[in-house]
Amino acid sequence: MNMQEFLDYLRQGKCVAGGSDLHELMHQLAQEAMRITAALNNRCHEQEEIRRLFSKLTGRPVPETFSMFPPFYTECGKNIFIGENVFINCGCHFQDHGGIYIGDGTLIGSYVVMATINHGQHPSARSDNLPAPIHIGKKVWIGSHATILPGITIGDYAIVAAGAVVTKDVPANTVVGGVPAKIMKKIEEAPEPGA
Repeated sequence: MNMQEFLDYLRQGKCVAGGSDLHELMHQLAQEAMRITAALNNRCHEQEEIRRLFSKLTGRPVPETFSMFPPFYTECGKNIFIGENVFINCGCHFQDHGGIYIGDGTLIGSYVVMATINHGQHPSARSDNLPAPIHIGKKVWIGSHATILPGITIGDYAIVAAGAVVTKDVPANTVVGGVPAKIMKKIEEAPEPGA
């Protein structure tokens, strides 16, 4: 299996058994990601250079409207998909093997963790990796130090409060917070600017 086939395999949520040949491919992805993030994180860069390095990390061009404040951490990188006008603040860690899809206009606070891997619950399967994607809608705001767990979808315009641990899907136009995150309120529709 080549690397692109493996990335597709991960996005399909298929198990990667610990110690297998596929598990070794995960380690190869990690080595490449660590080299790129070392270049990203260990010097001050202009946004154009940050976009260039992030494009190298993901394996595809990111929009010119993308911006970020490093440092940034990942052990894959190739299964991150970024929309227009996305901002990622400092210290975030995206474990993106299962796929992280970020919609247009989303703001991600500092030290947010997005984890797309679970492990087998039985001790004999504990080193198995079970990927599941994270989908984030458009104009979502994720507060600092929030954690988004595997398989979660966050609806358009939602807000995830700082420090929340998101274990269930978040409906559009809601604010969630707490551990585990629960709906705190609904966001009422606001008039269009200038109306």
